[in-house]
Amino acid sequence: MEGQLALTMFIVVCGVLLLGFPVALTLGGTALGFAALGILIGHFDSDYLTALTGRIFGTMSNETLVAVPLFILMGVVLERAKIAEDLLANMAGLFGERPGGLGVAVIIVGALLAASTGIVGATVVTMGVLALPSMLRAGYQPQLATGTICATGTLGQIIPPSIALVLLGDIMSSAYQQAQLRINIINTDTVSVGDLFVGAMIPGVVLVILYLTYVLLRAALQPASAPAAVVDKTDARTAVLAVLPPLGLIVLVLGSILAGAATPTEAAGVGATGALFLAWARGALSFNVMRDISRSTLYTTSMVFLILIGAAVFSLVFRGFGGDSLIESFFEELGGGPHMALLVVMLVMFLLGFILDFIEITFVVVPVVGPVLLSMGFDPIWLGVMIAVNLQTSFLTPPFGFALFYLRGVAPDSVSTRAIYSGVLPFVLIQLLLLVLMWWWPNLVLWLPGLLGR
Repeated sequence: MEGQLALTMFIVVCGVLLLGFPVALTLGGTALGFAALGILIGHFDSDYLTALTGRIFGTMSNETLVAVPLFILMGVVLERAKIAEDLLANMAGLFGERPGGLGVAVIIVGALLAASTGIVGATVVTMGVLALPSMLRAGYQPQLATGTICATGTLGQIIPPSIALVLLGDIMSSAYQQAQLRINIINTDTVSVGDLFVGAMIPGVVLVILYLTYVLLRAALQPASAPAAVVDKTDARTAVLAVLPPLGLIVLVLGSILAGAATPTEAAGVGATGALFLAWARGALSFNVMRDISRSTLYTTSMVFLILIGAAVFSLVFRGFGGDSLIESFFEELGGGPHMALLVVMLVMFLLGFILDFIEITFVVVPVVGPVLLSMGFDPIWLGVMIAVNLQTSFLTPPFGFALFYLRGVAPDSVSTRAIYSGVLPFVLIQLLLLVLMWWWPNLVLWLPGLLGR
């Protein structure tokens, strides 16, 4: 009976989320409602709820999660400082005169923004406002132009420092410890957000290369879809000067993590300070701007932490109903071994991405299946990066891909919604190709962490 209640609670949460209710309130409210029902009918031990206070306090005092508001602050400051405008203008000046050149410029700028902001919505909107009109005037096929912008915007999901990797890293750390306790390992190892950052770096670079390859192939095979553009040519020196500030910030943040000189939280503090300095040097910091930056950072941070608290309530009640045992027995009866179990989980996450966003899947699905998969012997860094790339597709898969909504909001009326939806499909296939490459060749993820002794 308890297992049936756990499964029903999971289904109800997904259904309520589809109705548009807030994620945090849905997770916490549904879980508490089912806990009350379970207590009334004698199928839930109320002692589980005594651990709730400790869980919430643990979330609030988690030093790793301090990186979230700091990385959000860094991204918001860089967005307000209009660094993307200079980058795009200079990259377009370097590559725009070549077939596919504007697409190449968009991808390079998007990758730099992803590595310095990690905020998908900001990148998609910025590139949609700045790059899309130029690409359409140059004669780019609307599907290719919109698909390139949407897909490039999602690079912030996988290229560190990514908010998604910070949240996923915290959940994977807890899941890894639970998995080790399941197999009677008392002195448990840990996996950190920094480990996921390191593991995601090479796959992130590979994804950028795959995007560039696709755009250049389209330009070569279908010249009319990505023609050369008439742009103000930029000399190499000017382009380098435009790239140096964000590149220096990236090196400062990621370099300190890779070298082991700083934790992700400490590196986030350095990044936020560096972003404020860059904005000040550009004369972009005024009282009104700082007020807007503070409000935006506070709003996003509050939303994330409220979701974290709701997720803690949900996972506690789910475990109280024996949901973890239910999932474990399902995988055991599935047959085909650990890889079949992982294939089923990845397929479910991909399909859920059509109707839920990455935060909802991260906090609803990963805490449930993570400990079971890790107890089967999968490397936590590899599994975490695999999940991150899979969740990246949720931004692009219709009907509820958020990158599609962001671009639709700023795209001109001449670009149809159908063109936006069809334009992202090749890029979704590229992301799935990266998943296959990482599955077939795990060292794509694990080589760099092994080299750095992670």
